[in-house]
Amino acid sequence: MGITVIAAIIGIVVGLGIGVMVGITYRKKVAEKEIGSAELEATRLINEAIRSGENRKKEMLLEAKDEIHKSRTEHDKEVKERRAELSKQERRLEQKEATLDKKTEAFERKEEDLAKKLAKVAETQAQADQIKAQQMETLERISELTQEQAKQYLLQSVEEEVRHEAAMKIKEIEQQLKDEAEDKAREVISTAIQRCAADHAAEVTVSVVALPNDEMKGRIIGREGRNIRTLETITGVDLIIDDTPEAITVSSFDPVRREIARLALEKLIVDGRIHPTRIEDMVEKARKEVDRTIKEEGERACYETGVHNLNPELVKILGRQKYRTSYGQNVLNHSIEVAHIAGLMAAELGMDVALAKRAGLLHDLGKSIDHEVEGSHVQLGADLARKYKENAVIVNAIEAHHGDVEPKTVIAILVQAADAISAARPGARRENVENYIRRLQKLEELTGSYPGVEKAFAIQAGREVRIMVKPEIVTEDNMILLARDIAKKIESELEYPGQIKVNVIRETKAVEYAK
Repeated sequence: MGITVIAAIIGIVVGLGIGVMVGITYRKKVAEKEIGSAELEATRLINEAIRSGENRKKEMLLEAKDEIHKSRTEHDKEVKERRAELSKQERRLEQKEATLDKKTEAFERKEEDLAKKLAKVAETQAQADQIKAQQMETLERISELTQEQAKQYLLQSVEEEVRHEAAMKIKEIEQQLKDEAEDKAREVISTAIQRCAADHAAEVTVSVVALPNDEMKGRIIGREGRNIRTLETITGVDLIIDDTPEAITVSSFDPVRREIARLALEKLIVDGRIHPTRIEDMVEKARKEVDRTIKEEGERACYETGVHNLNPELVKILGRQKYRTSYGQNVLNHSIEVAHIAGLMAAELGMDVALAKRAGLLHDLGKSIDHEVEGSHVQLGADLARKYKENAVIVNAIEAHHGDVEPKTVIAILVQAADAISAARPGARRENVENYIRRLQKLEELTGSYPGVEKAFAIQAGREVRIMVKPEIVTEDNMILLARDIAKKIESELEYPGQIKVNVIRETKAVEYAK
């Protein structure tokens, strides 16, 4: 029994071993079969990936070629458009050149006509002299007058005749030249003004510092006035502390000092510590800040106008104009505006635009220091320009912009015109009532001082003067000459913005009563 059990167990073990061997062999075959299938599948996937990659590569190449073709087409189109635009510009320039040539030829023809007319006037004068000589011989022969009496008679008659003809010729020629010059000047100036936009607001020259409360006034004054004395001594300004609530007025003829004092006061008010030592520190900081602002403003003006290579000292002097005003107009803004207008007019006339802008920017250079040094701002500005080696054209433009010297170049005349345009436009400057009334009175006195003038009236805010003459003293011919003489005298003796129109009026009345 025991042997049977053992034999059974051994049989089971042997069977299990054989089963295990068979299972292992079977699993090995199944695994090998699966591995082979996986390898086939992997090979298939790889082949498909290769084919897909090649297809993708071909597609990308085709897309790249399409993109290149598209870019090339767009580039060719853009090149064609630019060439067409350049061709248009060239045609436009050629048309402008042709127009300018025509205008030049017309101007030359007009000059020739004027020369012929002047020659004709001279010929008329010669004929009048000849007639005069013949009349003198005839009168000496047929009259019992002395030669001196005959001479006086002939002189008077010929003088009246020639005076009439000369006055009419002068009027005709002047009117023709005026019309031509006004048309051209109006075209150039209107184009320049149209292209130059400027601020019309006038600046206020009074500096007022706001206070947080009225108690701050006492702290600024200090014990026995030591703080206010220190501030006034260091800055050179006068502090006006009155009943105005929460405000202090800073008064000084020097706008730079006034600005330093204003900044220092504002810093002290914010800081709260007000004593002599702190005042000195704040004034020094404000002075450095103003110096930095002056330099930055000078550089800004050069950048805005496109003026380069200015001496650094000239840039600083130019920047000081930020704190200067003329009849309420900021001088730096005025100089920038004059530079732009002069440059635009120079471009219209085919002149040197950069030189015109430089002259316009520096024309009021002397106003930065004219209150510190004796002399007019014109002379001071010219001296500064010479000192820092500026072009002779610039120096002449500075000297001539108020008519102190004769303009030698077209640039100087353009600066004169640009300065007048900037100063005379509405809202640019303001004038106090006293100076305004004094100017009108002087204008009326000057025009009323001529013999034969009955009354003179300044109208249109001094832009026009109407002169009533006595008809029995001033003839029609003399009116033209009188108007010229008065205009010349106004130009030489008066200072005024813009221009003044002189109107001479002669009226003859005949009154009778029917009874």
